[in-house]
Amino acid sequence: MAGKKEGEIRYLNPPTVEVTRDKYCRFQKYGIKFIDYKDPDYLLAFINEQGKLLPRRLTGTSLKYQRKVAQAVKRARHLAIMPYVADLLK
Repeated sequence: MAGKKEGEIRYLNPPTVEVTRDKYCRFQKYGIKFIDYKDPDYLLAFINEQGKLLPRRLTGTSLKYQRKVAQAVKRARHLAIMPYVADLLK
């Protein structure tokens, strides 16, 4: 048979491999107490391509640190370290 390799296992339905990673608050895990608003490269991890803040359900950040991240991003935007709105920011 053309195209079929010996020893190849074929499934009718592809096996579902569920890879669930537990979300965690990186600030609590690594003991980060202060979020520097003057570090835009670090803050880019918490905003999407349009410059909006990512929700907690996606980042896994706790409520306490989500508020601190939001405050840091707002301060960075106010000081023009980060843009308010952008296309393809990342």
